Amino acid sequence: MIRAAFKYARAASAAAATLRCRAIPVRSSLVRYSTPLRSIHGEISVPNANHVAIQMVNYALSHARSQSSDESYAQGMLVLEQCLGNQADDDQASQDSKATVLLAMSDLLYESGNSGEAIERLKQVMSLTLSSLAIRVVAVEALVGLLIQSGQDDASLNVADEFLELVTERVHEDLHDVAVTAKTIKLLAELVKGSIESADTLFRGVENGEICKGNNALSYGEFLHATGNFEMAKEMYQKAIQRVAETKESMSSCNMNLKAVSLAATFALGQLESHIGNFGDAEETLTRALTSAEEHYGHNHPKVGVILTGVALMYRNKAKQERSSSIMIQEGLFRRALDLMKAPPLDSEGIINVETQEVMALARGGYAELLLIQENRKSEGEKMKSWAESAWRNKRISLSEALTHSEPLGEVAIIDARTTRVL
Repeated sequence: MIRAAFKYARAASAAAATLRCRAIPVRSSLVRYSTPLRSIHGEISVPNANHVAIQMVNYALSHARSQSSDESYAQGMLVLEQCLGNQADDDQASQDSKATVLLAMSDLLYESGNSGEAIERLKQVMSLTLSSLAIRVVAVEALVGLLIQSGQDDASLNVADEFLELVTERVHEDLHDVAVTAKTIKLLAELVKGSIESADTLFRGVENGEICKGNNALSYGEFLHATGNFEMAKEMYQKAIQRVAETKESMSSCNMNLKAVSLAATFALGQLESHIGNFGDAEETLTRALTSAEEHYGHNHPKVGVILTGVALMYRNKAKQERSSSIMIQEGLFRRALDLMKAPPLDSEGIINVETQEVMALARGGYAELLLIQENRKSEGEKMKSWAESAWRNKRISLSEALTHSEPLGEVAIIDARTTRVL
């Protein structure tokens, strides 16, 4: 990690000083998770989808990802569009097949950087009122995740609320696993909006052992982390990582898929270790998260910038607690992170990348503190601090609180790598 930090510091030192809803219906008939499942390309498990649709989806996903180019993704989408046009929608089996194709389309659109179109495909899944719950819960989870990432917090909560209400109304059916997932979907939407008390009521009466699915364990761990239960949060993060490693078939999609959960849980665990002062473990864990992000997304992806922000904050916490100095390392990491997240110039109007706005604000807030202690850079620091404060939109914790590492430990900010939001 030290070597990587110095690499980013050297790269940054050569750069310029400043880097430039609506409610969605979810009601439909329900089936249980016990419906026979078929695996799609090692990522999506779906009930009832016909064999031809599965083959076409597998081919489209494999071809698009084999080259990860604009052309290969466009070709993959053409295959899926042809497949979608061949699907009927007059019963549950045919709608499950159609939903499977739409989920695959949303995955390719998300992976190619078109979250808006991915959201529209997920909405189409929600309109298939005969499709099974095993399909719809995947779509709800992914839809809420993408709405949160794109800053549509009210819409995400509306989707989560209506889905949870639907599941709750089916008290005569054995939907316990579905209910836990519905609660964790709503939990994440509540956390983003800073509604800790509302989130707290969701898991009363639910045993920790029942929250075992990767996304469920991760979101619940983030809630425990945010409320100061660090020991239990650590257990949940470790459970999420372990469960993903053991999972061969995944009911997940888009920014809530297996790889995203594994990365986010590892990153959250690294942040927790930093928050409680275990900097050796934090450095090791965050190194794993950074390596994973670079391997999966590529070295120049905004998600790598999000992870680097967490790494920079870890070095910042370490320097404060140990009364040491790592200004050059921190500055290099903050600069590289902001560059990858495409942070706008300080004098520009508006935010270029809303999806990483909060993390950019956190990075620039930490960077500003480094500048403010240097006499010849105070003016730049004040300007950067002002930008960060105006861009900060978290309702649970202020930017100042998020950057304060006090003893005893008070409220902490957690970066959720799935949605690139600060909880």
